[in-house]
Amino acid sequence: MNRIEKRFAALKASNTSAFVPFITAGDPDYDTSLALLKALPKAGADLIELGIPFSDPMADGPVNQASYLRALASGMTLARVLHMVEAFRKTDTETPIVLMGAYNPIHAYGTARLVKDAAAAGIDGFLIVDLPPEEDEVLRAPARLHGLDVVRFVTPTSDEKRLKAILDGASGYLYYISFAGTTGTKQVSETDVREGLARLRRQTALPCTVGFGIRTPEQAAEVGRAAEGVVVGTAIVNRIFENARDGRKRDELVGSVLEFCSTLAKSVHACRTASVVE
Repeated sequence: MNRIEKRFAALKASNTSAFVPFITAGDPDYDTSLALLKALPKAGADLIELGIPFSDPMADGPVNQASYLRALASGMTLARVLHMVEAFRKTDTETPIVLMGAYNPIHAYGTARLVKDAAAAGIDGFLIVDLPPEEDEVLRAPARLHGLDVVRFVTPTSDEKRLKAILDGASGYLYYISFAGTTGTKQVSETDVREGLARLRRQTALPCTVGFGIRTPEQAAEVGRAAEGVVVGTAIVNRIFENARDGRKRDELVGSVLEFCSTLAKSVHACRTASVVE
């Protein structure tokens, strides 16, 4: 079992949903981002999605788009993303990290070379927003050789034919997009999520995480009662931005963001127990 499988298996055994924070590598700068990355597991992160900065991202709303531009302006590159994960692995060998972003930077780096370097750095998988199942063999083939997962997206509009294509070759977990649109633009509906996940579970045993539109501990708990994992990105990235804009020192910024993440994590981790008690 790889790190992703182990983590979801342990969570399943304890009937606990995963808290999955997303941050952009290098936002607002390398050192601050690395400090956040290293501290996220202590704040309750079960798995981390680490954004690859790119100048023309797809699927992301304005908050995450701005974070990519800040990271690029600070000198972030894909090679430095790998270095950041290497530094993280010196103190944490158990928390899974999935690289999330567009395929263009990976293609420019060299896909086979990137997968090899990613495995060596300690990355566990990829979540590529613009690489559909029909075209992701270019990434899946080398990923399989190195034991890395290629996670796939599922949307509320994925019909049965499309869902079959998505599930064929999917690994690690599934990322269920709670609504059609871009990140950070709408709010999630627990009823819609439950219906969507019920349809998925009839066809796959892969864990299902849910992202898009989750901004508060209360929303995270609602989704956590239905899903194997709750992804929060825009709200965390916005907290980073607000602290940087206000001129907070690195320790203050990191502390503020971690406090928010800890609140989200506690809500997610307690949601199923709370629902049983209720």
